[in-house]
Amino acid sequence: MRATGPRPRFQHRVARPALGQAETCTTNERSSWGRSAAAPDSRPQPRTRSIPALQVLLLACAVLAAGCHRAPEPPTAFTEQVPGLGYTNQHAAGGPWSLHVIRVDRGHPELRFTTAHAHNGALGLDTLSRQVAAIPATAGIPVAAINGDFYQRERAHAGDPRGLQIAAGELLSAPQDRIAFWISTNAVPRTGPVASRFRVTWPDGSESPFGLNEEQRSNAVVLFTTAAGTSTHATGGPEILLEPELEGVPAAPAPGARIRARVREVRTEGNSPIAPGTWVLSLAPRTSHAQTPPAPGSNLTLSFESDPDLTGVRTGIGGGPILVREGRAQRIHPPSKDAYEFSSMLERHPRSALGWNPQYFFLVEVDGRQPGLSVGMTLDELADYMAGLGCTDALNLDGGGSATLWAAGRIRNSPCDGRERPIANSLVVVRAPAP
Repeated sequence: MRATGPRPRFQHRVARPALGQAETCTTNERSSWGRSAAAPDSRPQPRTRSIPALQVLLLACAVLAAGCHRAPEPPTAFTEQVPGLGYTNQHAAGGPWSLHVIRVDRGHPELRFTTAHAHNGALGLDTLSRQVAAIPATAGIPVAAINGDFYQRERAHAGDPRGLQIAAGELLSAPQDRIAFWISTNAVPRTGPVASRFRVTWPDGSESPFGLNEEQRSNAVVLFTTAAGTSTHATGGPEILLEPELEGVPAAPAPGARIRARVREVRTEGNSPIAPGTWVLSLAPRTSHAQTPPAPGSNLTLSFESDPDLTGVRTGIGGGPILVREGRAQRIHPPSKDAYEFSSMLERHPRSALGWNPQYFFLVEVDGRQPGLSVGMTLDELADYMAGLGCTDALNLDGGGSATLWAAGRIRNSPCDGRERPIANSLVVVRAPAP
């Protein structure tokens, strides 16, 4: 999804880079959006400027050609799948477009959101259908679902979401100062950037930030919980086996928690086992405590705070950018960078989105890269469509081959790969008795 240049409009699978956000945008550089120009190019320039000028003109024409098509009018009729939840497949000739829309009555007492992850863990990849099938019975009966956050696609930590994930009140993935969606403790949907304030307090009183269930960077500290699997798959530095003091020993900690943990063992090699009831703190060689890790029997404190405070939140998932805010479609202004993750914001691709207003939630999937069926949307077109649905707020989710929508027992859309793509996580509507 990061290859530069226009993508051919045919259905078979094209080359993908390492991250699951392939056919859409990312929000890793959220603060850079809106910059009007890139840094000057220091490379020698050709003697004639006619070719660069032509390229700029062609790109401008392509953007204008996409922009001259208005987003389709919102659907007016939905087929009820279960009480409080309707579905429609809308076809519009302007693209052409094929859109799949789930509408959920926010006032229905038995319908609620949960998040799922491949293999009911924090890492790994699996299709949306199998993620839905693995929802535990205690969560309720799945009635609708859509693919979730962008994610790492390769190497040992494939399936690591790019941002926040909270499932049934447990943290699976740390926020990365990226856009996320969550349901507040008073049942109000929220979206916005969420920053990690995760800190480990060492026995000497010093503190270090840490990541959660993710690939270790060169100067990072990463905590692996049992949700990450049976071992850390990390290499290069010491690892500290911890016995956390938890009530019920969940697979992952809760947002906002401060947890005391006892050092059971210090291992000098990576890929330590993660036994039930234990966590592993993995230290990159360049971290300050890698040379003198704490001794067995000493205690650490792990803080899972964030900004904003998500204490008590039970459901959250990453995405972005924001498409609609206070009923107004947001215009996307990517930086002038030669990177597919930014140029794709202005191109038509398969898309997924979540939106809401005081009465309904909307799960929307737009098929793409299938000229006879649906060409996909730019993010501006998707924002206009979500606003046209009546959303007061909406955010983009992972797109391209990941864009998938499930309702009443089956996949409803036409994935551009010709089949479901294994993805990291998903947002699921479940039906359960009112508490």
